[in-house]
Amino acid sequence: MLYSTVTPAEKRRLFRERLRSGELLRFPGAFNPLSARLIEQKGFDGVYISGAVLSADLGLPDIGLTTLTEVAGRAKQIARMTDLPAIVDADTGFGEPMNVARTIQELEDAGLAGTHIEDQINPKRCGHLDGKAVVDEDTAIKRIRAAADARRDPNFLLMARTDIRAIEGLDAAIDRAKALVDAGADAIFPEAMRTLAEFEAMAEALDVPILANMTEFGKSELFSTDQLRDAGVNLVIWPVSLLRISMGAAVDSGVFNFTITKE
Repeated sequence: MLYSTVTPAEKRRLFRERLRSGELLRFPGAFNPLSARLIEQKGFDGVYISGAVLSADLGLPDIGLTTLTEVAGRAKQIARMTDLPAIVDADTGFGEPMNVARTIQELEDAGLAGTHIEDQINPKRCGHLDGKAVVDEDTAIKRIRAAADARRDPNFLLMARTDIRAIEGLDAAIDRAKALVDAGADAIFPEAMRTLAEFEAMAEALDVPILANMTEFGKSELFSTDQLRDAGVNLVIWPVSLLRISMGAAVDSGVFNFTITKE
């Protein structure tokens, strides 16, 4: 068999079951289908598909230049190669609420176990860069409501990401997260938390799973899984680590240290 024999519906069901257990689930970022197989073989709990990685794969900066077709197509190639659940970064949903609705159904059809939609303005910026801006609460709520209404499989995880912490502070992030849960989000991705105490405050304020983004060179410290578990975090991603390690190894290998000479 070339691809996973576990159906997308079963992956989603099992993923939801594990989320309800309260354990910390570990989702390294895959940059292609082969790396997704490696993540599975190493015993991780799921696969994360980063918008930054998909942009890099196309040679583009992570500023919202990718299209729904590109993201859904690449995510499908990755998700079908592993028995693990795969979550994909859908940025701001690729447009207005009606576009967000279509995004959800395209990602369901692509075999994903879940996605997250963020509250940045469009075009967005990488979540750990300065100079971000977020939409007003009404616009953010409309995106999540459209996503929730469009979902056909109730086990497809709809996660809301908020970037407001970097702009208005932790209290604003908690308030925004509560509003997004009320709008239909199953989980919250509070981007660019600074300390473990901030993750703890977010977890205590919400009745849904929260995700921690452990990316190198970001605003958050690189906390251990034990620290995050103790802080009440339910999901942790390392979105770009495997790509950075792979590209670094290629550069350091000396393979490209050659010269072209004319005969």
